[in-house]
Amino acid sequence: MVRDTIVCLLAGGAGERLYPLTRDRAKPAVTFGGIYRIIDITLSNCINSDLRRIFVLTQYKALSLNRHIREGWSMLAGELGEFIQVLPPMMRVGDYWYRGTADAIFQNIYSIGSETSKYVMILSGDQIYKMNYQLMIQRHVDAGAEATVGVIEVDIAEASRFGVVDLDSEHRIVGWQEKPPDPKPSPHNPNKCYASMGIYCFNRDVLLRCTMADAEDPNSNHDFGKDIIPKLLERGNIYGYDFVDENKKEAQYWRDIGTLGAYYEANMDLVAISPVFNLYDSSWPIRTYQRQYPPAKFVFAQEGRRMGIAVDSMVSAGSIISGGRVTRSIISPNVRVNSYTDIEGSIIFSHVNVGRYSRIRRTIIDRHINIPEHTEIGYNLEEDRKKYHVTDEGIVVVVPERRMFEEPE
Repeated sequence: MVRDTIVCLLAGGAGERLYPLTRDRAKPAVTFGGIYRIIDITLSNCINSDLRRIFVLTQYKALSLNRHIREGWSMLAGELGEFIQVLPPMMRVGDYWYRGTADAIFQNIYSIGSETSKYVMILSGDQIYKMNYQLMIQRHVDAGAEATVGVIEVDIAEASRFGVVDLDSEHRIVGWQEKPPDPKPSPHNPNKCYASMGIYCFNRDVLLRCTMADAEDPNSNHDFGKDIIPKLLERGNIYGYDFVDENKKEAQYWRDIGTLGAYYEANMDLVAISPVFNLYDSSWPIRTYQRQYPPAKFVFAQEGRRMGIAVDSMVSAGSIISGGRVTRSIISPNVRVNSYTDIEGSIIFSHVNVGRYSRIRRTIIDRHINIPEHTEIGYNLEEDRKKYHVTDEGIVVVVPERRMFEEPE
């Protein structure tokens, strides 16, 4: 079954709501959990599901994303027909970039059609979750469906951000509302409703036919949620698949990290004593590419000198906590935290130096930044707004000045 399936991983969105972290990079290339990129989560799900024919559809600011995939995801056996292949916009069908998720598939219809397959999985490169896609494909095949949509129960207060699904007793989709202001509640729980995860399994021939017809429709948004799925409902052969979580926790974990607030919270989920999203499960490994750095180091242990310490935190290789204190934070590779510095509830990207006597709280610091001594960030948001980006939740984002060239992440 998996040998009859190819994957199209949509990684071309501009990521405006994650700005300024997406000022110089694609959203799926943004750092996550210190050593990972966001796209690593979905790619790891594919490998753990034994799906090894993967197209990654890129578009905006894709240099670092392309480099990361080349360096970290080139382990598949080409002689066995396995691949992870980046597909940039080639404009083979028109002189325009991707106009929507369905158009991204249509513009790569030659690449998809050239691979022998029966089924196509459509995935997103900006979500955090663990899922065995084989189970969804099996459900799709058993139901005799033309298309299957991954669904999850969400609070009705949050449902207006998603496609809301109405299911019958056989889990056939009989109703669809795309980002409705007044979502229809679940018949089992008035406080919940079924939401689309943006994960789709299609019969390949159905997908190609639908996207070709959609491309010719001048009134279409060229989007799966707004156009393709509602039109398929008229045929009555599209099913919902209940998300089965491989995270092995009591509550299901699925995060769409399209905003800075959601991105920050998803990272903070990792540093709990019992992590909400478990990176330490050897039965479901999360892969990535890591450069060669020495182990993390904590100094000083001298009489009368403040000791370097990190608690409730993740500290990556090559980093030195030198007489500073790190609390409930994520430290990426090759970061130096100098003496008498306090970092709390923050995400520090790679190649950052935090000067002495600094105080950093609820802050995201992008890569290749030198924080001068005696700097305070996150304690006076009015002052921070004069120099940095501050979200509605009070999270401060510090990015480097624009450069003429891109340094390796």
